[in-house]
Amino acid sequence: MRINEIFYSLQGEGFFTGTPAVFVRFSGCNLQCPFCDTDHAPFTEMTEAEVVEEVKRYPAHHVVVTGGEPSLQLSAQLVEGLHAAGKFVAVETNGTRPLPRAVDWVTLSPKEAFVATAAARPVLERCDELKVVFTGEDLPDYTRIQAAHRFLQPCDTGDLQRNREVRAAAVAYCLAHPEWRLSLQTHKVLDIR
Repeated sequence: MRINEIFYSLQGEGFFTGTPAVFVRFSGCNLQCPFCDTDHAPFTEMTEAEVVEEVKRYPAHHVVVTGGEPSLQLSAQLVEGLHAAGKFVAVETNGTRPLPRAVDWVTLSPKEAFVATAAARPVLERCDELKVVFTGEDLPDYTRIQAAHRFLQPCDTGDLQRNREVRAAAVAYCLAHPEWRLSLQTHKVLDIR
């Protein structure tokens, strides 16, 4: 497996905000989002067993498998190994590829509004958490995706004034569409990984 990094921090966004978690970041992605703020290109080759052993060094029960795009490499064997180590396995995905069935929590963050290709359309139709990066523009119709929780996350544009505008638009959207909740990137506010 090509692992970009494994680190311990607090979940910074979405349903589990504030939860201590071990993050397993896979290298590589099948999409090229213009706002991506993660350098996931570098990697170290690791086996599933080596990943599990590294994760076990940290006290958290919660493991977040992310990327890049984790579905390009995530295996049922790794999920089983993490479960055997007593871990809860959450995956953050763009939803363009299937996931192993034993995953405990799926955060689907579709990117079809930002990447103009049919390959960006999610194939996942169910998730625990739908987390949409919001730029202030109209959202695509996500009613076809069954989600227990729906989060709107203001896009960090890198411009303070534009970020204020996007946050205000996200708040207004949530107020007008109460099935959506606001998700802020608290790890950026706290200046943690």
